Amino acid sequence: MALGGGTFIGQNKKLPGTYINFASAQKASALIGERGIAAMAIEMDWGKDAEIIEVTAENFAKNSLKIFGYEYTNEKLKGLRDLFQNIKKAYLYKLNIGDKATNDLATAKYSGTRGNDLKIVVSKNVDDEMKYDVSTYLGTKEVDIQTVKEVSELVANEYVTFTMETLEVTAGKALTGGTNGEISGEAHQKFLDKLESYQVNAVGCTAKDEATSKLYIEYVKRLRDSQGVKFQVVLFNSAADYEGIVNVKNTTVESETGLVYWITGVIAGCEINKSNTNKTYDGEYTVNADFTQSQLEASIDSGEFVLHKVGDEIRVLVDINSLTSISNEKGEEFKSNQTIRVLDQIATDVASVFNSKYLGKIANNEAGRTSLWSDIVTLFKNYQTLQAIENFEDQDIKVDIGNDKKSVTIDTSVQVINTMEKLYMTVVVE
Repeated sequence: MALGGGTFIGQNKKLPGTYINFASAQKASALIGERGIAAMAIEMDWGKDAEIIEVTAENFAKNSLKIFGYEYTNEKLKGLRDLFQNIKKAYLYKLNIGDKATNDLATAKYSGTRGNDLKIVVSKNVDDEMKYDVSTYLGTKEVDIQTVKEVSELVANEYVTFTMETLEVTAGKALTGGTNGEISGEAHQKFLDKLESYQVNAVGCTAKDEATSKLYIEYVKRLRDSQGVKFQVVLFNSAADYEGIVNVKNTTVESETGLVYWITGVIAGCEINKSNTNKTYDGEYTVNADFTQSQLEASIDSGEFVLHKVGDEIRVLVDINSLTSISNEKGEEFKSNQTIRVLDQIATDVASVFNSKYLGKIANNEAGRTSLWSDIVTLFKNYQTLQAIENFEDQDIKVDIGNDKKSVTIDTSVQVINTMEKLYMTVVVE
């Protein structure tokens, strides 16, 4: 990161940037940043190797064949469809690197087993016998056709690069030898290294092994606490005891970690004035959700994000993270993902305003600090309008000069609103 960030104990930071502490009870235009951005590294049968690809919800629905090698409705994309149920955009990374399918006519654009479903058909053009129609098929679907007189006229398409030396009629020649390859131990680390320059709301990981889970836990702790980059990580069966980790309890019939996709989406996509508590699962996996009441209570105590049966529906029990240990610095309210979303939004928005508009640009005098105060007040008023916080007044924001002429301090308190979860009713019969 180019700028400093994270929490502070004393005013002794060397890097310019934004340092913000949160404790329990103790953008240049001042607009609230957008949510709904997720990231995941997964195994794929097709796609760019070792690169993060940006996929919007619209692009996923329209161009999944080009991006992932399968039509949107294909069973292979079930997890991604679950992910995109609640997000606007995803940064996706192909963990595996294998071999490209090939034959003497063409080579697949990407490595992976899906390349073995490619086929090249060369036929005479019906209107000009001097020309040839060169078609590329993926499965039974023609995905490209070029009419040429010479081999040199052929151009690579979204699926293959041509290697043929002469144009000869062929009824259809399949590409072979495409493999997915193994996922190396360094693949997840390479993904996380590349992801540092992206802004996301949630990162999901479907791996089950402890070593990989620990890698993601240390990653989110470092970025949240040392660099001030606010997001949450969704892991399966990882009791991290940390507000930045959402610990998925449920398995699915199809895949032990399949629910990570949907939960990553709802964590990333939920707005700061909303909660996922009691949200209905609208994905495609068959969720194992048979729990007793005592088991559900134990899950809450253990910081597990759990789905349960409510009649014929599967719903989120409570929108919580894996934090279980409370302290003077992090009280009970820090277990709530809605609280974390609000605090993360404040940290992100304040940093955006300061870094974009004030850092190195505005004088640290009374006028400059008053301008900063005004922008922060505007932010907090927007939060209050959205019913993310309450009881805010302008004087709650205090901006002062720091220990040196280059520093400013902001002191405030915030009352985060959470959605209703419990009702206690007393009826007196007379």
